[in-house]
Amino acid sequence: MPIQDLNHIHKNIQIWYKKEGRLSLPWRNTSDPYAIYISEVMLQQTQVKTVLERYYFPFLAKFPTLKILAESPLDDVLKMWEGLGYYNRAKNLHKTATLIETLPSSIDALIALPGIGKNTAHALATFAFGQAVPIMEANVKRIICRIYTLTSPNDTLLWQKASMLLDTHSPFEYNQAMMDIGATLCKPKNPLCDLCPLVSICQGKEDPTRYPTKKKRIVPQREYHMMLYAYDDSLALSQRTGKFLHGLWGFESVEVPLCASSYIGEVSHAYTHFKLRCKVYVYEESVPSQERYFSLAQIKEIAISKVDEKIVKLFLGTISL
Repeated sequence: MPIQDLNHIHKNIQIWYKKEGRLSLPWRNTSDPYAIYISEVMLQQTQVKTVLERYYFPFLAKFPTLKILAESPLDDVLKMWEGLGYYNRAKNLHKTATLIETLPSSIDALIALPGIGKNTAHALATFAFGQAVPIMEANVKRIICRIYTLTSPNDTLLWQKASMLLDTHSPFEYNQAMMDIGATLCKPKNPLCDLCPLVSICQGKEDPTRYPTKKKRIVPQREYHMMLYAYDDSLALSQRTGKFLHGLWGFESVEVPLCASSYIGEVSHAYTHFKLRCKVYVYEESVPSQERYFSLAQIKEIAISKVDEKIVKLFLGTISL
C-alpha cells in the first residue's frame, strides 16, 4: 500500500477515534503501568462492560500496587476475582507480583512473566510505555482478516499485516481505535462498513462475514455427581489443587453418591470449552468426616466458583422449604 494512502487511513482513524472512540475508559486515562496491566489481564476473555462495572475499580482499591498485591494472600485475590472466570489469570497476577517490583517495558521481559502472552505484552508495551508496536486481540484480528481477505491465516501472517498497517506516530490512539472499530463497526455479524474509516482499503467489504472463517466447534458436556457433606449447619469444602479452578474452594465430586445421601437437584454451567452438568446430593453427618467445614456466612467470604455458588443456592432452596 502506498505510504500516502496509509497516511490518509491513519488520519481517518484518528478523526474517527476522537469522535467515536471509547475515550472515557479509565485504563485509557492513566499513566500507571500497573493499572493498565490489571485492565489488560481482566479484559482477556472478558467483555469491557463486565470488567468496568464490577471488577476493575474494586480490585485496584483492594490491591492498589504490585507490592500490596504480592503481600496479599492468594485467597484474597481469588475472592476479588470471583465470578470473572479464568482464575489462572488471578493466580498469574499474584505470582507476577511476587517476582517483580515494577513492570518491565521490554516485550521479551513481559512475555517471560506468568500469564503474559505476545498480545498482552504488546498491549502493555504500547499502552503503558508508548512503544510503536501492533496488538492482536480478537477485534483487531477480524479487521486484519477482512482488509486482506484472509480466511484462516496463521499468527505470523497476522502480525506481519498488523505491523504494516500500524500508525507508528500515534500507536496508542491507533491501537485503541482499532479495538473500538472492531467492537462497534467491524462486528462479527452485521458490520457497519459504510461508517468504517478503513472501508477504502478493505478488500473484504463486499462479503465481510466470510473473513475469517469461523470454525465449527462442538462443545462437549461433562456430568459430575457433587456431594455436600452437611454437619452442624455447615458444609464441607476443600481447596482445589487440580488445573481446573485451582485455588478455589469447592464441593467434592464423586463417582458414586453415598447410599444415605439425598438428591436435591442439579445445576449447570457453561464454560468456554465445555458445559458442566452437576447432580447434587446432600449427606447429613452426625459425626464430621471431612477436613474443613464452613457456615453459610463463611462461604460468602471465601472464593468459590460460579457452579459452586449455584450449588449453594440450590441447597439454600431445600432448607428454606
